[in-house]
Amino acid sequence: MDDHNSGRRLKRAELSKVTGCHLETVRYYEKTGMMPDPRRSKTGYRLYDETHVSRLRFILRARELGFSIEDIRGLLTLIDGQLQTCSEVKQRTESHLADVRTKIDDLKRIEQVLAETAAQCSVKDVPECPVLEALFHV
Repeated sequence: MDDHNSGRRLKRAELSKVTGCHLETVRYYEKTGMMPDPRRSKTGYRLYDETHVSRLRFILRARELGFSIEDIRGLLTLIDGQLQTCSEVKQRTESHLADVRTKIDDLKRIEQVLAETAAQCSVKDVPECPVLEALFHV
């Protein structure tokens, strides 16, 4: 679909469809100031252009990579103020990467405990359950 590249303006529903972003999520990003206000048609419809499409895709991709709303807002502030440097973005990314690695380590520990506890479970229909016991005795 090449609607936004030809200079055509998109309504919110079309922006949602082109980007795969839910309408309510688009509204949220507008309300929080992450998306710039679009121009309006004579009849009052919001009209989005390639800048909006690009920015929304940036936000969605950053969310996919686990950046928080505040992290994304910070990156957008750098971009909007033309203050971004590769060094600054790298620093923010490395900080986020450290958080991701910590979460991965936590998930690996959780996986190990759950696997060990589940392995202790009996296949018999008895009331004693190692999983429940482990949850009571943390």
